[in-house]
Amino acid sequence: MSKDEFPGWHGTTIIGVKKGGEVVIAGDGQVSLGQTVIKGTARKVRRLSPGGYDVVAGFAGSTADAFTLLERLEAKLEATPGQLARASVELAKDWRTDKYLQKLEAMLIVSDGADIFVITGAGDVLEPEHDVTAIGSGGNYALAAARAMMDTDKSAEEVARAAMAIAADICVYTNGNLTVETIRK
Repeated sequence: MSKDEFPGWHGTTIIGVKKGGEVVIAGDGQVSLGQTVIKGTARKVRRLSPGGYDVVAGFAGSTADAFTLLERLEAKLEATPGQLARASVELAKDWRTDKYLQKLEAMLIVSDGADIFVITGAGDVLEPEHDVTAIGSGGNYALAAARAMMDTDKSAEEVARAAMAIAADICVYTNGNLTVETIRK
């Protein structure tokens, strides 16, 4: 079966919300192959602690590819402790130029509590406007919902949870089984 014929893995919504001195990254648990739900309880949000430096990361895309990227990010963070932006740029640079890494199909949202970034295989390290970002199949739904709630008195976690619930109601590749990690600065 060629890559074009393969039905493809779908099913991830990851959101990052920065509000009130904290950053929350939340992800759903659904993994689908074509129209079939393969797993409903996947953990797509992880806490990394290279050298005691706390970072939270969420991923969309191929799990094996994402784990490879998370390992590389940890190594970059160990080489540049406390410098998430620099480590992210170095990862994106390697991802874009390394022949092996170029084939990886995933995206990351990362935060150290002070900054929040989206890292892509196109060499992008994006800092979102409005302190909200989202990736994955339901990302646009979650992003729109969260943006609408940013001026309310809801906490970052409340915004993330409510936005993910809305995305799960709209996107068939997103469920309500959340993994939520909070980081404060």
